[in-house]
Amino acid sequence: MKKNVGGIDRALRITIGLALVAGAFAGVLGPWAYLGLLPLATGLMGWCPPYSLLGWNTCKAPQS
Repeated sequence: MKKNVGGIDRALRITIGLALVAGAFAGVLGPWAYLGLLPLATGLMGWCPPYSLLGWNTCKAPQS
């Protein structure tokens, strides 16, 4: 799995995922908010399956 989720994208995914899961756990949001596990997981791994299928990449180009 080649990383395809870059810095800002990754930080947003982790932040939003944590907020949704915390809201669901606290009972503020409904159980649907546990879907926040998806952006949290992709942010932590740095790899997003739909990005791979679509050929998208938000990582910076490697510097030589």
